[in-house]
Amino acid sequence: MTDHPSSTLLLAHIFTTFFMCGLIWMVQLVHYPSFAYVQADRYREFQTFHMLRISWIVIPVMIVEIITGCILYLLHPTTAWTVNIALLILIWVSTLALQMPKHSTLENGKNEQIIEKLIRGNWIRTALWSSRAILLLNLLAENAKA
Repeated sequence: MTDHPSSTLLLAHIFTTFFMCGLIWMVQLVHYPSFAYVQADRYREFQTFHMLRISWIVIPVMIVEIITGCILYLLHPTTAWTVNIALLILIWVSTLALQMPKHSTLENGKNEQIIEKLIRGNWIRTALWSSRAILLLNLLAENAKA
């Protein structure tokens, strides 16, 4: 990569996307399924702990990811960057409209049905972040050829 300002943006964007892709797979395969093993009498405390701690990790990374994604799209309004930002917007919509309400419900106590819906619904974000990681790998490969 060159010293062009968009190189730093691209590195930040790639880092945040790959970080979130790895994190979402861990959450999908390990963390969310572990919710079922938390005792009902400790579940509210667990959910509060989860929400506070995960927010410190996820929120800053997602904010950097969306900001760098938008700037890169504005600098390079190609089809690939349009798809990239569209997938990122879908991730945010899924997070805000599907996942967060389920977490809010779980703050009231353990609910096996909501936990199962949380796990099933999170496949959306898992697929979207994985798709974005693949797309960014392709963009990197194309840039390396140029």
